[in-house]
Amino acid sequence: MIGIRLVSPLRNIRSLANPLRHVRFNTTVVKQLKDPFTPEQRESARLARLANLGWLRHLPEKWIPYAELLRLEKPVGTSLLLVPSFWAITMASYSIAAPLTTFLYATSLFSVGALVMRGAGCIINDMLDKDLDNKVLRTVERPIASGRVSRNQAFTFLASQMFIGLGVLLSLPFECFYLGALSLPFISLYPLFKRFTYYPQVMISICFSWGCLLGFPAVGAPLDLSIAGPLFFSNFCWSMIYDSIYAHQDKEFDKTAGVKSTALVWKDNTKKIVNSIFVVQALSFFTAGFMANMGLGFYSFGAYGFYRLFNRIKQTDLDNPASCWFFFTDNVKTGLYFWAGMLVDYLMLLFI
Repeated sequence: MIGIRLVSPLRNIRSLANPLRHVRFNTTVVKQLKDPFTPEQRESARLARLANLGWLRHLPEKWIPYAELLRLEKPVGTSLLLVPSFWAITMASYSIAAPLTTFLYATSLFSVGALVMRGAGCIINDMLDKDLDNKVLRTVERPIASGRVSRNQAFTFLASQMFIGLGVLLSLPFECFYLGALSLPFISLYPLFKRFTYYPQVMISICFSWGCLLGFPAVGAPLDLSIAGPLFFSNFCWSMIYDSIYAHQDKEFDKTAGVKSTALVWKDNTKKIVNSIFVVQALSFFTAGFMANMGLGFYSFGAYGFYRLFNRIKQTDLDNPASCWFFFTDNVKTGLYFWAGMLVDYLMLLFI
C-alpha cells in the first residue's frame, strides 16, 4: 500500500505536466494564427525592401535602418512636400522682384528642411504605428515594425532631426520660425487621425501645404493671404487627391488592421469625389495666380499640368496597387510643371 501511495503522486505530477506542455504549444499556435502573413509573404516583403534600397545599400549596414526611417530610398514624399514650397517662394519672389540670390538661398534651405522635416514626420508616424504597420504587408518591413530600430533609438534619432530642422528655421526670417512651429501639432496628430477618423488625408494635406505659407516670408515678402490662401488650398486639394488614391493600395489590409482612410469611406465613389476636388484645386490655383498678377508662363504650364493630372486620374485603376503607386509618384512631375510656369515668369521679370 505504501508503494502504491508513493507511485500515485508521481503519476499525478506527470498528468499535470502534460497539460502544461499543451498550453505552451497552444500559445505558440495562437501567436502564429494572429500573424496576418504567411512566412512566404514576410520573406517576399523582406526581399522587396532589399530590392528597393537603391543607393542606400552602399551605406554602412548599421546606417541603413535609420536612412529608411527618413524614407531616403523613397524621395517622392519629400518632393511632394518641397514642390509647394517652391511654388510659394517663386510667386513671392515674383511679387517683390526678389534678387536671384535670395531666391536660391531660400530654395536651398527649404530643400534641406523638407528632407529633415518629412523624415521627422515619418519617424513620429512609425513610432506610433508600430503595431499597425505589422498588419499591413507594405509596411511590415519598416525599421521599427520589424525590430531593426527600437523606439528609444528612434526617439533619439528624431531629436537629432528636430535639432537640424530648428537650425534651418533659425536661418530664415523670424516669421518662418513661428509659422513653422505652428505646423508641428499637425505633423504629430496625423498618425492618430487614421485610428479614429476616416480622414487622415485631411491632416497630411495640411502638413504638405504648409510650405505655401512659409515661402513668402522666406524671401522677405509679406504673407499676402489673398495669394497664399488660395495657393495653400489648391495644394491641400491636390494632396487630398493623390493621397486618397495612394490609400487604395492598402485598403484590403487596412480593413483588417483597423487603419482608416478616405479610400475605405469613399470606396467606389473615390473617382467622382476626386474629380470634384480637382475642379476646386484648379480654380484655387488660378485664383492665386490672378491675385499675384502672374504672367503667361503660369497659365500655360498650369493648364498643361491640370490636363496631365486629369488624364492620370482617369487612367488609374483603384483596385491595382501598382497603378495607384504610379499615380502617386507621377504627381511629382505634375507639380514641377506647375512650378515651371511660375519660374518662367519670375526669370523673365528679372532678365527681360
